[in-house]
Amino acid sequence: MKKYEVMYIINESVETEKRAELIETLSKIITDNGGSITKTDEWGMRDFAYRIDDMHKGYYVVTAFEADNDCVKEFDRLMRINANVVRFLITRDEATQEEK
Repeated sequence: MKKYEVMYIINESVETEKRAELIETLSKIITDNGGSITKTDEWGMRDFAYRIDDMHKGYYVVTAFEADNDCVKEFDRLMRINANVVRFLITRDEATQEEK
């Protein structure tokens, strides 16, 4: 399995209890598809540098995880259709990539 990191922004209008449930649901997508969460870091509510869909701020979350390609593809697909996720970016941890 390869190491990845995802940073996503949750819509500011999502209530605190619902936000916690959403973070848990998004983490469960990874674990249900054979991946494992190594760390979740909630950065909290932050202002945007520019307006996104008439919003000025959002709740930032960074999650480090290990998964295979199929898991990452499914996670990406489900993140795209979730209306409460404003933006997200999945990156691969290049430090653990084997030399060719």
